[in-house]
Amino acid sequence: MFVDRIKVYVKAGNGGNGCISFRREKYVPKGGPNGGNGGDGGSVIFVADPGTSSLVDLKFNQHIDAEHGGHGLGSDMHGNRGEDLYVKVPPGTVVMDINNDNYQICDLDEPESEIVIAQGGKGGRGNRSFATSINRVPRQAEEGYPGEELVLLLELKTIADVGLVGYPNAGKSTFLNSVSNSGAKTASYPFTTLNPIVGTIDFPDFTRITIADIPGLVEGAHENIGLGHHFLRHIERTNNLVYVLDMNGTDGRDPLDDLVKLKEELELYEEGLSDRACMILANKMDNPASEENLERLRKETDLTIFPVIAELRDGVDEVLEFLHKRVMELKKSKVKHVPKLKNIYRKEGAVVVDLEADGDDFALSSDDDFDFDVEDLDYDDFYDDIDEDEV
Repeated sequence: MFVDRIKVYVKAGNGGNGCISFRREKYVPKGGPNGGNGGDGGSVIFVADPGTSSLVDLKFNQHIDAEHGGHGLGSDMHGNRGEDLYVKVPPGTVVMDINNDNYQICDLDEPESEIVIAQGGKGGRGNRSFATSINRVPRQAEEGYPGEELVLLLELKTIADVGLVGYPNAGKSTFLNSVSNSGAKTASYPFTTLNPIVGTIDFPDFTRITIADIPGLVEGAHENIGLGHHFLRHIERTNNLVYVLDMNGTDGRDPLDDLVKLKEELELYEEGLSDRACMILANKMDNPASEENLERLRKETDLTIFPVIAELRDGVDEVLEFLHKRVMELKKSKVKHVPKLKNIYRKEGAVVVDLEADGDDFALSSDDDFDFDVEDLDYDDFYDDIDEDEV
């Protein structure tokens, strides 16, 4: 079962209550207060786990609760801290707050990245903490603070090096099966693939690329016709798009017309999305009509065209060589990921300040209108979670 969109309820642990207690021992008539503090509640932390490919685990566990902190006890014994709850989600998961107009809390697009989604409540103070020179017998203690609770919408956007885009029954799944062990379902009817499937191809130089088989698009997909948005969001992160065309013209389709409409659908969904196309996979080149359509196609586009018969694996090796070279070049040109800073959940009305690397220096930026004095900031807070070896 593949699940790429789900609603979950998240509750961090409450802090434990402080204790009111006094030392009572023989020969110690006025031992004083010794009530311990309550323990902090556990937090809920989302982790982008490369070994997880779907949100299906959360479908059967939509209430996520972290452990509460323990209550304080006498003899200055503090309560146990609630254990943090780590929730594994696939890389590419977007987390939104439903009760805050679907505000995007975070985008876990980096493998192994993590964020504290709900902070555990702080434990209450015991009466020992209230003792002063004036109030030597405090009879008050604090209750623990409640942990944060949220109703979240999780949405998965598939991360792959290459995305196959085409109309239903163009042969995308057949091509993916011919180059990987993805096991994508193939049949002679449209919409055989109902969920994105990612195949992995390993090369002799010990590098690998991932190719996503995106379910077939239909006209009007940008308007959410035929589950359009459900399909299209899975190619938002893909830097290399491959148009897969049926050169046979099955069911009276024209491959040139298909190419034009595919470009239009991508542009209408997100401006500039069609610019990511790197090549055309001219599939089903097994009859004379296909050759005629190929000649027409070459006159109408500047994109690199690879004629193939995916079912027979004819011409597939040249395609893989081209994609491998392109993906590796893009990966080399990518800026290295800067050290991760502590992720902090943004409260409503708060200001988010981004710390960005600028050579050997760091710069502050924000999308919000605010005024502050940079010299008044405590930069030590920003570097709490940075490994010294990475700076």
